[in-house]
Amino acid sequence: MKILILKPSSLGDVVHAMPVLRLLKLHIPQSEIHWWLETGLVPLLADDPDLTGIIPFHRKRWGAPLRWTEIYGSVREMRRKRFDWAIDLQGLARSGIFTWLANAHVNIGLGDNREGAHAAYDLLAPSMSFGTHAVDRYLSVLPILGVPVHQDFKWLPDRPLVSAQVQEKWKPNSARWVALLPGARWLNKRWPVQNFAQLTRRVLSLSPDLKIAIIGSKDDQMLGAEISQVDKERCVDLTGKTSLLEMIEWIRLSELVITNDTGPMHVAAALKRPIIALFGPTNPDATGPYGQRQNVIQVSNLPCVPCLKDYCSFKEPLACLHGITAQLVYERARGILLNGALI
Repeated sequence: MKILILKPSSLGDVVHAMPVLRLLKLHIPQSEIHWWLETGLVPLLADDPDLTGIIPFHRKRWGAPLRWTEIYGSVREMRRKRFDWAIDLQGLARSGIFTWLANAHVNIGLGDNREGAHAAYDLLAPSMSFGTHAVDRYLSVLPILGVPVHQDFKWLPDRPLVSAQVQEKWKPNSARWVALLPGARWLNKRWPVQNFAQLTRRVLSLSPDLKIAIIGSKDDQMLGAEISQVDKERCVDLTGKTSLLEMIEWIRLSELVITNDTGPMHVAAALKRPIIALFGPTNPDATGPYGQRQNVIQVSNLPCVPCLKDYCSFKEPLACLHGITAQLVYERARGILLNGALI
């Protein structure tokens, strides 16, 4: 049995789709599973114990005719493997086209696909109700293939070599780490950095063995620099300094993750780390931390929440995020750090 999973991006979406891989391999152990994946995310699944191979996809080259020969090469590689199943978890026109071009014996797609992608599929998963979490949407393809759905798997396997690299480079040792994720792709998903700084000051006052790891990309370096000014000895600014796999290991060793709605939040959920998730314009039922809906803080008494837009047009700009106070988040964090978390 040869299986192709098509879910090229983004980080959070690929993490959401990984349970499909885990359960396919668990219940069809003799299968060979390949993943069609955006090149920047290849390290996430490289050397994965359940994966036979990765077919890289250069998303930025899709619209460049001079690069179409490379895309053609990718399609030829897919067709040579003669897949039995091609499972499209993206559900858009582009992924539907690649699913069809892969020429698998059976093509499977999501029931709530868009942009006419359904034309590429032989089997459709049931349509899901509005607000169904992305993880459950992706898992809906498995019952129609006779694969049981359950939670008895390890979402993100241990990476001992990467963990050792983190220990060697930063020496986190035995400190109690709280990870802060102040960035987000949409500016209107970012809780104010001043609030993160106030929160940091209050969290560090709880215990002398607590330290703060500020995690993010190069785009978040200004945020990391401002937060770390609170206490340069006990705050480690990691923004723009970790690889994807190092970022995962930092989250793995953290006792608590306080985060905006961003890709690494889903890594934390997959690792079953206690989370406090700060939500503004997006819907935590559909894209919140899986299994930790109770750990989301969102101002729900505004008429525009969730607007699902990447810009704010409310009369009080970013009222949904400004309504979440540092004191409120601190009280939630205090309860978790002093009493333990229920997740």
